[in-house]
Amino acid sequence: MKTKYFIKYTTLLIFFWGTQSYSQQDSQYTQYMYNMSVINPGYATDNPDLINLGVLYRAQWVGSVGGPTTGTFFAHGVLGKRMEGGISIVHDQIGDVVKETNVFADFAYAIPINENSKLSFGVKAGATFFSTNFNGFVYSDPLPDQAFANNLNKTFPNIGVGAFYFAENYYVGFSVPNLLKSEHLDNNNGVVTSGTEEMHFFLTGGYVFDLNSNLKLKPAFMTKAVSGAPISLDLTTNVLINNKLEFGVGYRFDDSVSALANFRIIEPLRIGYAYDYTLSNLGRFNSGSHEIIILFDIGKLGNGYDKSPRFF
Repeated sequence: MKTKYFIKYTTLLIFFWGTQSYSQQDSQYTQYMYNMSVINPGYATDNPDLINLGVLYRAQWVGSVGGPTTGTFFAHGVLGKRMEGGISIVHDQIGDVVKETNVFADFAYAIPINENSKLSFGVKAGATFFSTNFNGFVYSDPLPDQAFANNLNKTFPNIGVGAFYFAENYYVGFSVPNLLKSEHLDNNNGVVTSGTEEMHFFLTGGYVFDLNSNLKLKPAFMTKAVSGAPISLDLTTNVLINNKLEFGVGYRFDDSVSALANFRIIEPLRIGYAYDYTLSNLGRFNSGSHEIIILFDIGKLGNGYDKSPRFF
């Protein structure tokens, strides 16, 4: 029992040390190509006939005590001529100690560049709800660390911006979903317990190659950068068969390899799964990460493969 609490305490220390040293703090996704509106408020589909809904659940580093989990809900649709928008709710949790919920609304305006492409600019605004719960903590030292003496419950406003260029078969996006720095903890009686959330910069892109009428190849990438941490780069290649079955592989540099699968159960409903195998030293302490996503389109008209960037 003491070992369990010690590991949990160590995990929490790593989390706060990471926020203090400005490591990457935003949620991590393997199926990022289906989750674009969460990281980029400039995301646009240019499809007025449907509303996109999605839920995602990620369990990271399964088997480790206090491994992070993420739950996401998002909705996106066309609001009017050249205008699109949506909402997103992202809940992150480390064990049963640290919880953070982000609630945002997005608005995007798409400008035609030529007959086949558009450039969209967007903004997101909302709030982050941050809390900790140290009740029942068992410390390894005789005297508990004062940095973890009190439970926290704070709310931080935040805004983000993004741009999204897209055509029939490809897209490129750049975004900063959190422009405002947030002090998660404070200094108290000389004890440094501050954790600052830094701005994260995202660069994304994807392309669909039509190999034949029943086979499409879909490479995509996501680059994430934040001050004081190495740049994170995800590369993914998916194959779509008969507009129904999709599978692929991914690689996160110096971190993990991934396998992805996605199946269209009925025309408006798809379910996807991804598994990450950890390549770093953390792999000795966990059995990998699991991610499930459900995508549902309301009001979809007609049949066939929608080449909206959301389906990369």
